[in-house]
Amino acid sequence: MFRHPDPLDAAAPDACADRLCEQGHVRLTPAALAALAHQPLDALLALGPHWRDLPPDAHLKDGGRYRRRRHGSYVQDTAAGTLVAVPHRAHWQPTTYNALHGGMLRWFDPLQPALAVAPALLDVMARLGDVFAQAARQLPPVAGEPVFDGRWSIEAHAFRIDTTGGVGRPTPEGAHRDGVAFVAVLLVDRQGVIGGETRVFEADGPRGVRFTLDQPWSALLLDDARVIHETTPIQPAEPGGWRDTLVLTYRAGGFQDPPAA
Repeated sequence: MFRHPDPLDAAAPDACADRLCEQGHVRLTPAALAALAHQPLDALLALGPHWRDLPPDAHLKDGGRYRRRRHGSYVQDTAAGTLVAVPHRAHWQPTTYNALHGGMLRWFDPLQPALAVAPALLDVMARLGDVFAQAARQLPPVAGEPVFDGRWSIEAHAFRIDTTGGVGRPTPEGAHRDGVAFVAVLLVDRQGVIGGETRVFEADGPRGVRFTLDQPWSALLLDDARVIHETTPIQPAEPGGWRDTLVLTYRAGGFQDPPAA
């Protein structure tokens, strides 16, 4: 098993980056995430109502109707200390990383304007980008992956997985990488569900950890080159149960786009 399975209660950027480099993942308590973002936890909790207004995901190839989502894209220059939204764009992954939904341009509705510019969201995104930048400078280059030059192309995915049909699948593609440098999975809230266990495994080895994110704004940070991850299905503990998450991906060298024809 990985060492340090317990989440960090205090989130100094150095501690986050060091642990991420050491084991390929790090968990943060809600208090730690808020401290890292220099935001009160109440400001993060106040973002939750935006997850009530997510349209259905029209691209699920398994025919499911259990996922709702929105999508936004940003560029962070960690040296200049800037984070800017870019024009709305499609989400694309190669089939090597997402065998179920890869190879197709997926247009999702954009993040709501108020959420897209919310200081709490932007501060979380920027401070995590700083942690990932620190880790990227410590880790050896990964063959075939873009070299970090101080800039992150960030995609923000707001998800609601519901149990209206009996079972909701947070990761219908199974255990996977996202094809980026780093990933942050933040639990916004969960109500009336059982299941949803997070599993993180070495990409090239047998070791892994299993736990459940169950506190609003607890977080999991991942080195996408070294680990694979998945979340098990959720089932209703009461009618209408759901699980809301914010997934942030950080990629060097620009956004993922289809190969040029």
